Amino acid sequence: MISRNSFNPDDQEDLEMPGQRTQEEIDEQIGELTDKIWYNRHQDLKQLIEDGEEECDPQIWKDAEINARKIEAKYGIENLGPYDDFEWGMLNGKLSALRWLVGFEWDMLDT
Repeated sequence: MISRNSFNPDDQEDLEMPGQRTQEEIDEQIGELTDKIWYNRHQDLKQLIEDGEEECDPQIWKDAEINARKIEAKYGIENLGPYDDFEWGMLNGKLSALRWLVGFEWDMLDT
């Protein structure tokens, strides 16, 4: 029996390990996390532009807005934040871990 307060590597055989994820499942999660992080960053930039603190090339912004609408349609706007600090950290941590799993360096969080 493994206690909550300690872990003995010899006890690993007692753990029931779930099945390994497929590459398709991993890629799907990387895509979803990338979309959600990009969307949140886009919303932050949108606020800065509306407040007059930032500028963006009109064509680039038009394309970004089109992409944002696609992400809203795909996941539902209710599933796209806003995130508190903990949730934001979890999204980024999951993306970093999954990308590491497929060969990227740690902390590769480009969107």
